[in-house]
Amino acid sequence: MTPNLTDLLTAAERIAQEAAAAIMAIYARGFSVEEKADKSPLTEADQAAHRLIMAGLAALPQRLPILSEEDVAGFAGPDAEGRYWLVDPLDGTKEFIKRNGEFTVNIALIENGRPVLGVVVAPALEVSYLAAEGVGAFKVEWGKGRSGECLPIRVAGKPAPGSTWRVVGSRSHASPALAGWLETLGPHTLQPVGSSLKSCLVAEGAADAYPRFGPTCLWDTGAAQAVVEQAGGRITNLAGDSLCYATPQRVLNPDFIVWGHSG
Repeated sequence: MTPNLTDLLTAAERIAQEAAAAIMAIYARGFSVEEKADKSPLTEADQAAHRLIMAGLAALPQRLPILSEEDVAGFAGPDAEGRYWLVDPLDGTKEFIKRNGEFTVNIALIENGRPVLGVVVAPALEVSYLAAEGVGAFKVEWGKGRSGECLPIRVAGKPAPGSTWRVVGSRSHASPALAGWLETLGPHTLQPVGSSLKSCLVAEGAADAYPRFGPTCLWDTGAAQAVVEQAGGRITNLAGDSLCYATPQRVLNPDFIVWGHSG
């Protein structure tokens, strides 16, 4: 196991908060929107957060490779022990553009194909989710009238037979496959939510499942997977295997389900 995961978690949270502050400064004053080669949107906030996170992680005593959504070409691969940082500087850019607050900063530490540490910060909502292997999973709410206390979180467990499942789904990426999956699931409610917040809602017990049919990348899921797993849940492909990060040259995830129970 990577030593000093608690210290690394503290450092990653600090770096994510610095990126979050830069994002909110741009959010407050307005911004232009560009289009990447894959037709996905890119803003000044994505780029500012990327620069801050790259510099912050590079300055840590543990000099690990970094795979960021905004610099895939610059990633040379994991280190000799299979470790690397996995970063989405601004997850939910469409939600950022819509100004609905449902966007996050994601930082994960991968070790031998598994996320062993995750930080998810939602700047506009003033909420953070933190987790590390052997440390636990936590939620922090800050801002006016909030304590800023780091509180442990836990998944809700599998709903009893006949109960209504609380499902969260993508706000900006609808999928025809979702309807069939929900029909098989049985009684349910469906709440649309943006970014990695969906997985975090499962981790804290506010939802029971999050199915995702359609393209996502490693950086969309790594940090939240650490939070979900340390809170007692799972993120699996449709065959029931945990999402794996051992071959980061293949950045696309398979379809997956986030479960609020362990089996």
